[in-house]
Amino acid sequence: MKNLFEQSRSHWVRYDHYELKTAKNGKRYITPGKDAKPEVYNPLKVVPHIVLDALNVGMLMMGRKPAAEVERAVLEFVTRYGLLGLMTALPTTPAFMDYEAVYLPKNHFLKEESMDTDRYLALFYPFDQLDLVKRGMESAWKVSGDRTMVALTMTFMDEPMAKTMSFQRQYAEPYDWVAQQFKDWAFTLTTSILYYQDYRLIDQDTRELYQKAMAAFGGIAPSYHIELLDKPTIYWDFHSLLLGIQMMFSFMLVDEEHPLRLCKNCQKAFLGSHVNTTFCSLQCKNQYNVHKSRGKAKGKPEENE
Repeated sequence: MKNLFEQSRSHWVRYDHYELKTAKNGKRYITPGKDAKPEVYNPLKVVPHIVLDALNVGMLMMGRKPAAEVERAVLEFVTRYGLLGLMTALPTTPAFMDYEAVYLPKNHFLKEESMDTDRYLALFYPFDQLDLVKRGMESAWKVSGDRTMVALTMTFMDEPMAKTMSFQRQYAEPYDWVAQQFKDWAFTLTTSILYYQDYRLIDQDTRELYQKAMAAFGGIAPSYHIELLDKPTIYWDFHSLLLGIQMMFSFMLVDEEHPLRLCKNCQKAFLGSHVNTTFCSLQCKNQYNVHKSRGKAKGKPEENE
């Protein structure tokens, strides 16, 4: 799996700072700061950290941590890796600007199966609109007055127009949508771990519920092609960070050599050295044993290892 990611390349954009802004409708959005500087990077070069960081933001919500703590963690993730690219992740194709409308499979955020393109774009540009004209299947977009944005547009000129548009400073994503996506990933990991951990203790109906929950994980798969460089190289073609993380997470979820685990002490996601690993660090193991010993001293029932 590690070699698979090392031999792959696909690029995304992150800004050096983001902010939370409230739109006229009262909805909160995450958007690049006014003078934020963009940077192009390869998310596949930061595996497994990007996946573990995403899972651990979600685990804060699963653990019902205070909203302020979750908010800080979400913004820290976005500053480190960029926005999720929800605008291109939700439709059936990232090239939706080439169609008369935007077509949407089932998702958590939008109930419509199709939506007028202008109305869809307004969901992600609540503060400043792009200089864009859309007539049927034809689109015209002008970028001027900001050399950095022009350079960014030229860098991704071979990508779908919507992906390039999502890298502009005006782009924003609803905070609650981003947070929900992190929670969904953490729920998937928790479901996978509990299914095998509690397999002998749960009845068949509960097992089937776990299986259905896992079957719902996934969505639109990224495409890829092979490039003949110094050796055959996989070029993953994902058009949203969300889809890239989902792909990396999927590979990590089925990796038997370094299984994804949840620490028995701090409940953080980590990569285990073997399937029975239960603590993310020696410190957590020691803390857990201290708490366990104190529990015994107070006459509390002993927990099963």
